[in-house]
Amino acid sequence: MLPWVVRRTRLPLLSLRCVDCRSESATTGEGRFRVNANGKLLDVWLLVHCVSCDRTSKLTVHERAPVRSFDPTELDGYHANDPKLVASRLLDPLLARRNRFILDWKDAWRLDTPSAWLDEAWPVQVEVVFEDPVPLRPDRLIAQGLGLSRNEVLRRIKCDIPLRRPTSAGFTFTVMAGGSAGT
Repeated sequence: MLPWVVRRTRLPLLSLRCVDCRSESATTGEGRFRVNANGKLLDVWLLVHCVSCDRTSKLTVHERAPVRSFDPTELDGYHANDPKLVASRLLDPLLARRNRFILDWKDAWRLDTPSAWLDEAWPVQVEVVFEDPVPLRPDRLIAQGLGLSRNEVLRRIKCDIPLRRPTSAGFTFTVMAGGSAGT
């Protein structure tokens, strides 16, 4: 079985309307948190910048949370603007739902494939692994990885998941030598 890996190359942009210029695109910039204490309660925000006008906005990560409810390492990460913590919070679907944004993964990922896969005997079985939850249509991903048209992918690929529905979960597929495979 050949391994294919989908890797993030940068943090995705956010589809989030700017209150100033009404642009739909924002970025985390340098990935900074703002922590504000109000007595024994903390607010934590992730700061984002509008791509068009550079206005800074805040995404609520924690609101009025007791200080004791935080893991000390996590709290230190917020204060230090830990890049791994920025990425994990940004990729959290609950944060996206609460702050009403979706992630724009365009040009933020790459597909790593082995170079000598043509030496394998037909049919060839491939396992796709996602390091981050990049939502991709399997037919487009496979077409890119094999250098085939999407119609050719639909004819030559046998897969247990729908090829035209986006997924960010790993899957396997089989490449048939030439004939029809079905989906």
